Amino acid sequence: MSYHVNENGYFGSFGGAYIPEMLYPNIEELKRVYSQMISDPAFTAEYTQLLRDYVGRPSPLYLAERLSQKYGASIYLKREDLNHTGAHKINNTVGQILLAERLGKKRIIAETGAGQHGVATATVCALKGLECVVYMGEVDIERQAPNVARMKMMGATVIPATSGSKTLKDATNEALRDWINNPADTHYIIGSVVGPHPYPDMVARFQSIISEETKWQLKEKTGSTEPDYVLACVGGGSNAMGMFYHFLDDANVRLIAVEAAGKGVDSGETAATTLLGKEGVLHGSRSIVMQTEDGQVVEPYSISAGLDYPGIGPQHAHLYASKRAQYVSITDDEAMEAALLLTQLEGIIPAIESAHAFAYLDKMQFKGGETVVVCLSGRGDKDLNTYMKYFGL
Repeated sequence: MSYHVNENGYFGSFGGAYIPEMLYPNIEELKRVYSQMISDPAFTAEYTQLLRDYVGRPSPLYLAERLSQKYGASIYLKREDLNHTGAHKINNTVGQILLAERLGKKRIIAETGAGQHGVATATVCALKGLECVVYMGEVDIERQAPNVARMKMMGATVIPATSGSKTLKDATNEALRDWINNPADTHYIIGSVVGPHPYPDMVARFQSIISEETKWQLKEKTGSTEPDYVLACVGGGSNAMGMFYHFLDDANVRLIAVEAAGKGVDSGETAATTLLGKEGVLHGSRSIVMQTEDGQVVEPYSISAGLDYPGIGPQHAHLYASKRAQYVSITDDEAMEAALLLTQLEGIIPAIESAHAFAYLDKMQFKGGETVVVCLSGRGDKDLNTYMKYFGL
């Protein structure tokens, strides 16, 4: 079975490009230029150079000794939190800003939840001297104030989304409306493995540097390129897709994707898409979406702004449906306690998104000696206010 996109833009039965007619020329041009670009040695050289000299890659693969002692397994952290801007998001925006240049677009728009993708987009726009507009839910603007300030410092315009739950879904809606109204001069840098084809494949490919590095780093440290388990948190799913990408065809590697259960799967305040969702179309692709009986999208909830999304990317939906990856969920409380544990055992404050992946370690049964890689997708600076309120610091 193939776990990658086919020539029609589908992963199994998921994917496609369900778009307004006005965006059709943009998507067709995007597909054409993207397919040319990824086989162009000049692009590869420029992308690789920026990842090395600007982003700071390769990111370390760190053996967390005290965490490993606690769980009885060798637990390695893929340190995406050490990238420039503090998360994995920069891997994708560097690739897409080079694409925007080749498309001749002078105006960049983006959506953001936790703010990390917004910051990463503002960063590369500043690097390349392009106009930047970021849509962000009003709720997220409040809970991620430091990231909003960073975007503005870099010259971006931050526009609040005031409809619906005022979070990531609504910011994405606003960004799509903008793109429909400004198709000629604007490139939309989508931050996750969602949206119409070719975005899910493109973002996954730019993020695949995470697993590409992990394989040779593991070989250096353990003598094998294959861990027993790979864990990552999933909202739309870009860090997880990057972490899984080069392990998809390694049948012995168990892939575990951790969604946000919020206040509980049955609480009505959750973002546990695979447990509660069904097939549907959201933001331009067919995937698994949390929705009512008549197809209205359900408002998601998570204490983590980056996991507060009512769907998953179509490639994730295919991995779930084909049972190649296991999809599980973790509550707010479990994630927050896992964040505190990691901080106190290893001196690393994770993003709350990443903490969901670490929390699942508590639910795993290790025999001893297993090798586990956890994607530490971002650092917790942006979440300090949430941590302070939760723990009464």
